[in-house]
Amino acid sequence: MADIVSPLPGIFYRKPAPDKDAFVSEGDTVEEGQTIGIVEIMKQFTEVKATAAGTLTEFRIDNEGTVNPGDVIAVVE
Repeated sequence: MADIVSPLPGIFYRKPAPDKDAFVSEGDTVEEGQTIGIVEIMKQFTEVKATAAGTLTEFRIDNEGTVNPGDVIAVVE
């Protein structure tokens, strides 16, 4: 099991834009380095990437939820 953590404080988004599909959903297979979402702070967007390959079993932060550095965003098994 691997936790994917926020690299910085901000707002977490599961989609690249409001009218786009989510990067990934719970139950999807992800590859190491695959983008699973973005964190926005002061109009700067940073990609959040999977730290391991496997199945994304859960998001622990809601879409548009507030995150702090080190907060677990999602879990990969």
